[in-house]
Amino acid sequence: MYEWEKDFNVNEVREIRTRTCVYFGCGAIQKINDIAKTYAARGIDKVIVMSGKNAYKSTGAWDVVEKALKNNNIGYVNYDKVTPNPTTDAIDEASKIAREFGAKAVITIGGGSPTDAGKSVAILLKYPNETGSNLYEFKFTPTEAVPIVAINLTHGTGSETNRFAVATILDKNYKPAIAYDCIYPEYAIDDPDLMVGLSPKQTRYVSIDAVNHVVEAATSIVASPYTITLARETIALVGKYLPMAIANPADKKARYYLCYAAMIAGVCFDNGLLHYTHALEHPLSAMKPDFSHGLGLAILLPAVIRNIYKAKADTLKYILEPIVKDASDTEKAAAGVYEWLKSVDVPNKLTDEGFSDADVDKLTELAFTTPSLDGLLGIAPTKATKEAVAAIYRESL
Repeated sequence: MYEWEKDFNVNEVREIRTRTCVYFGCGAIQKINDIAKTYAARGIDKVIVMSGKNAYKSTGAWDVVEKALKNNNIGYVNYDKVTPNPTTDAIDEASKIAREFGAKAVITIGGGSPTDAGKSVAILLKYPNETGSNLYEFKFTPTEAVPIVAINLTHGTGSETNRFAVATILDKNYKPAIAYDCIYPEYAIDDPDLMVGLSPKQTRYVSIDAVNHVVEAATSIVASPYTITLARETIALVGKYLPMAIANPADKKARYYLCYAAMIAGVCFDNGLLHYTHALEHPLSAMKPDFSHGLGLAILLPAVIRNIYKAKADTLKYILEPIVKDASDTEKAAAGVYEWLKSVDVPNKLTDEGFSDADVDKLTELAFTTPSLDGLLGIAPTKATKEAVAAIYRESL
């Protein structure tokens, strides 16, 4: 019997968000035809498409999108240079192209990186005198953005369903997160058919990203019963279907439920927000831009569980049960999570990825000085001191 319910004061008001219209299921990409028709009727006759170099084409998504745009006389320009861990420099370049073209909306095709970059461009199209760096250093507060359609190609980030975006400011090693109501995608497409080509490594990392989203959202100081419900279901689905997708990447049922898990995880952290794991991972991939976000989260998670366990024991026992059968104390919970990570072939530590004890002070400093990350640390269920953060990094080496 779990008693996580006792953590909530029934007289305390919580905000619960569900906003984006999501088309979900195999074949959902065809809904872009209806979206394009709607946009054309609204006078949206030019768009910028944000994507990476290859996946938007190799998945077959682009063939459907391009046809829908042409059939509805919507002009387009494609910015296909979004990289993992997108940069504010790329956002500025894409925004300039979009402004010169006269884009009135943004369509993103990809995982979290094109989605986040596209959200940023959508803001800058409404604020032509601002820059990506100004946006991510919080030098202005946007209240407007052009409409966004997010076509999702991975089952991990949840960015297609929420108001968050992340970008790296390269010259400062900053990787802040923004959250504004104006960047909820108006429409999202989650089509598992577009995800069967994900590599086993990508499949693992993006699914682990979803697990981290819900562990944090269910244990933050702004968590709600809703986030705990979504967290338990997300972890159950990932625990069941990730091994299936690893064994058979073309398993559509596995992709369907991993995609659903990631989508509800995006809603979950839109409500409960994030804390330690994301706040500490962002400095890792800011220092090493080629470092996988999901891998960094995986490496940090056991140490984060160890830090927060006593503050949120009942919640953690409840939500982790699908992957950790005995989370009855701090060490069993942390060790159980690490055993689960090893079971899906992610046994990595920070030293395996080129980090060392010599990096801990710099990483800790970035966790507290990168714009927005102090806000995440401030809603952790334990006091996020520099000593606590450094300890998590060291335990993850």
